[in-house]
Amino acid sequence: MMPGPRRRPRLQILGAAAAVALIAAPLAATVAFAQTPMDDPLDARDAKRVDRMEKVVRELRDIVFKAQKTGAPVVVEPADTDARLADLATKISDLEGSLTKLNGSLEVTSHELDQARRENTVLRAQVKALGDRLAEDEKKAADALAAAAAAGPAPSPEPAAPADPRAGAAEAFAKARQMMLGGDYDGAEAAFGQYVTAYPDTPRTPEARYWWGKTLSVRGDYVKAAGAYIGAIRGWPQAAWAPDAVVELARALVQLKKPADACETLTELRRKYPKAPAAVTSRAASVRVQAKCA
Repeated sequence: MMPGPRRRPRLQILGAAAAVALIAAPLAATVAFAQTPMDDPLDARDAKRVDRMEKVVRELRDIVFKAQKTGAPVVVEPADTDARLADLATKISDLEGSLTKLNGSLEVTSHELDQARRENTVLRAQVKALGDRLAEDEKKAADALAAAAAAGPAPSPEPAAPADPRAGAAEAFAKARQMMLGGDYDGAEAAFGQYVTAYPDTPRTPEARYWWGKTLSVRGDYVKAAGAYIGAIRGWPQAAWAPDAVVELARALVQLKKPADACETLTELRRKYPKAPAAVTSRAASVRVQAKCA
């Protein structure tokens, strides 16, 4: 036969009860002593200590009575203080990290605000200076008009000699080209368009059409750009800019959804300009890919 379950020694429970009795006795005596009228009453802290001691006595009694009923050993589990402290430390660390990020954001915002204030101050100074100059110019103009009115009508000038149209064309082309080199594509577009209209038959008109097409391409007006390139390469001029004008025409035709015409234009590039620069032929190859030429 297998031995039956061994009963727990009743001494263990009795020992726990004795321990509780030993602890409770002095606590009860202390409580009783505390409740005895004295000349000097307990202060608030002593009263709280007595309340805690009474609570401990009640908890110990409950544990002993529960052990007597169930026969289970008395086990006092330590409080999970370390885990709570670790959790609290983690939360504090997260809070410190959030505060650090918030302080960094505030510093960046403060710096940007200071910079905006400085820029605003500079802008105000510039506007004031411009307003002062404008007021001064208006005053000078008003003084000049007053002086002219006081002097009477001016003598009619002698007719000037007719200007040389070639000199005007050269100056107009140079100004338009300078605008384009300076990045003023809107101004260059208007200047080259005016040149083509005013000087349709000068030796530099085809080149002006080429640069005009460039400015139109930058703005995305590929219809006018294609017309400008066609006018530039009419007659297939042997000029340094001519091969690039052909490539730009093909690129404009691709943007206008005319890939067949673009491929035909690139074929003419090989025939008319077999010695085109490598940079031009490389760009032509890219356009051929875009047009899906055979």
